[in-house]
Amino acid sequence: MFKLPKTATAPFCPSEVHGSVAVTPGLSRWKKALVFFGPGLLVSVGYMDPGNWATDIEAGARYGYALLFVVLLASLAAMLLQVLSMKLGIATGKDLARMSREHYGRRTNVLLWLLAELAIVACDLAEVLGCALALHLLFGCSVLTGVVLTAASTLIVIGLKGKGFRNLEAIVLALIGTIALCYFIELWMAKPDWAAVREGLIPSWHVTQDRDAMYLAIGILGATVMPHNLYLHSSIVQTRRIGSDEAARGEAIRFLTFDTIGSLFLAMLVNGAILVLAASAFHGTGYADVASIEDAYRLLEPIVGTAAAATLFGVALLAAGQSSTFTGTIAGQIIMEGFLDLKMPCWRRHIITRVLALVPALIGVAILGEHSVGTLLVLSQVVLSLQLPFALFPLVQFTSRRTIMGRFVNGPLTKLVAWTLFAAISAANLWLLSQFI
Repeated sequence: MFKLPKTATAPFCPSEVHGSVAVTPGLSRWKKALVFFGPGLLVSVGYMDPGNWATDIEAGARYGYALLFVVLLASLAAMLLQVLSMKLGIATGKDLARMSREHYGRRTNVLLWLLAELAIVACDLAEVLGCALALHLLFGCSVLTGVVLTAASTLIVIGLKGKGFRNLEAIVLALIGTIALCYFIELWMAKPDWAAVREGLIPSWHVTQDRDAMYLAIGILGATVMPHNLYLHSSIVQTRRIGSDEAARGEAIRFLTFDTIGSLFLAMLVNGAILVLAASAFHGTGYADVASIEDAYRLLEPIVGTAAAATLFGVALLAAGQSSTFTGTIAGQIIMEGFLDLKMPCWRRHIITRVLALVPALIGVAILGEHSVGTLLVLSQVVLSLQLPFALFPLVQFTSRRTIMGRFVNGPLTKLVAWTLFAAISAANLWLLSQFI
């Protein structure tokens, strides 16, 4: 008989999985790299979730390959910020939420916790809507039914209790592999103009003089860096059991930097593939006004010439939504333990978060109709944008203090770039919010 756990259990609770992955002494460099490989994968999921799809699809359909360089620059910015998050976790042995609790006052921490919780719910809302839309497209059920069916994924998460963090990483790798494979096949079917793709990777600022293009460019930037990922990464890197001396921490940072950059490079390829697919299938073919995931799915079959293209698109969307469910659960527990030093069974935490996401999803679809998924996805990204500066500021501040980071403190150039990114991303998200309002 299936019984719910009464205590926090792996693989979702940070206190349970801290140091659970042993780094055996004497391993070769490649074997040691494999042991450290994994946390970046869980982080990369947030960079290819359903919330990112709408901006990539609209950008490709309306402007072809011209905004592909924005995906590249946004991904490079994300790589730097996630490396900072990883360094904070390894250098201090504490995650970003716990560091905030120890260095800020009670009122500040309560505010940061509430904003972080709101971001988790907004993130889960995007996952629920993405999964529901995928079920609707693949099996023909209503979006409302799809929303209800996504609640079943909660049982999958609960069923993974105690299975080990490496098993979770393997599951996420399989889901990411599914997404990447689907898009690789779709690009082969769509036959994009690779010369135009290379040209689109070169920054062309005159493109952003168009107000609508600028809006989409900032939308891509705003949807790329997810606030919960900064909390998540600083904690899950501590699943590796390493020595406490500086040499061991330095080695861990080097291996985990490759893990982070490699995983986010894969996420960049997926985001770029979404935009390239939309550009090759819709731009210049009379469908430049495609701006929703559902429209893209409906039109892929007649344009590409095979039903497999649309099916692969739907499967990739379902895998993207489901993989994000796992990381959202872990991030929620990290935030609760870090800010409040409060623990609860992870199955209970996941149910609460999922219910808080299901309610607005059900209400939104019921009131606005089944074609409102795109609007609700945009709304979830606006909510995430509100919280992002409140996660970025403490991250850059902590990693720039020698008293906290020791010899792993940010160098002058890294500090300059990090604060510049904070200002640029904050301004971009505020601009997006003003446009939404």
